[in-house]
Amino acid sequence: MKIVVYGAGGIGCYVGGRLAASGTAVTFVGRQRMAREVAAHGLHLTDYLGADLRVPEVDFETTPEAAAGADLVLVTVKSAATDSAAAELAPVLKPGAVVMSFQNGIRNGELLRSRLTEQVVVPGMVPFNVLNRGAGVFHQGTEGALDVQRDAVLAPYVEAFQWAGLPLTQHDDILPVQWAKLLLNLNNPINALSNLPLRDELSQRAYRRCLAAAQAETLGILEAAGIEPAQLLAVPMRRFPAILRLPDFLFRRLAAKMLAIDPLARTSMWEDLEAGRPTEIDYLNGEVVRLAESLGRTAPVNTRLVELIRAAESDGAAATAAGRARRAWSGAELLGDLQR
Repeated sequence: MKIVVYGAGGIGCYVGGRLAASGTAVTFVGRQRMAREVAAHGLHLTDYLGADLRVPEVDFETTPEAAAGADLVLVTVKSAATDSAAAELAPVLKPGAVVMSFQNGIRNGELLRSRLTEQVVVPGMVPFNVLNRGAGVFHQGTEGALDVQRDAVLAPYVEAFQWAGLPLTQHDDILPVQWAKLLLNLNNPINALSNLPLRDELSQRAYRRCLAAAQAETLGILEAAGIEPAQLLAVPMRRFPAILRLPDFLFRRLAAKMLAIDPLARTSMWEDLEAGRPTEIDYLNGEVVRLAESLGRTAPVNTRLVELIRAAESDGAAATAAGRARRAWSGAELLGDLQR
C-alpha cells in the first residue's frame, strides 16, 4: 500500500512518523521548511508514556504530484488550507483512493468530498496534543487514539495503525465526536493567551472558569441545534463546566486525570502564535459563532475569544518584529474581559 501524509506539520509528521517507525512505507508532503528540517534530522517521536522512536530517513516531498498513486492519503493541513489542498489533490489522486481527514473543526470532510468526487473521503480527528519541539522532534503530550467515521474501505489499513500504536477507533457517526473534541479545543485560545503549558493553565481556577464559560455557551447552542456531543472522557461533556468551576483543591481531587498531562504539552494555537502563523480560531470558537448565528442566537464568550486571538495574531507579529515577547494574559485578566 502507498500511504501519503498531505500537509506534514506537527500532527502529520507525528502520525505518519509513527506509521513509518513501525515499518509502513509513508511519503510526507509538506512545506520546504519542514522538508529541510526532516532532511537534516530525520523524525524523532516521543510521547507521555515514554515512547522514543526514530525514523532517520524520511521520504519527504514538497509537491502534490508526490500523492499520485496513493492508496491512502492522510490530510493534516490546517483547516484554512483544506480547500486549496483538495484542489491540489483532485487532479493527481487515482479514483477510489481513500482520503482521511485528521484535522480540527467540523466541516473539513464535507469540503474534501465536494472537491474529491472520485475518491472516498473519511472524516476523522486526532484527540491528542502534539508539540513540535524543533529539529525533527514531535512529542505527544496527552492521551487518545485516532477517531474516524466507520467505513469498510479502512479494513486494509487497520493493522498498520494498530502496529504504529495509534489504533483507529471507528464511529457510526463522527459528528458528535467532532463536536466533543471541539468542546475540549475551546481551551486552545485560552491556553495560547495564557502563554503557559496546558497543565499549569488548567491548574488555575480563573483560566478554567474561562473555559467553563465557553463550553457552557456552546453546550446551550448545541442543544438548540439538536446535537448531543459524544462522551470522550469518563465525564459526560455536559458536566464539564461545573467541574471546571470547582475550587483548585476540589478540582485536583475530582479531576486528577485531567491534570495528568505531560508538562511539555501545549496547544497548536499557542505554537502558531509563537511562530507568527495564522491560527485555526475560525474553525474552533468561530465554528460555535457560526452555528449560533444560523440559529438566530449569539455566542458572546466565543466571539470575544475569536477577537482576542485575532488581536494576539497581530500583536505576535509586531512583537516578533520589535524583538519583544507578546502579551501573556493572567487568568483574572482574561476572565474579567470575558465577563464584561
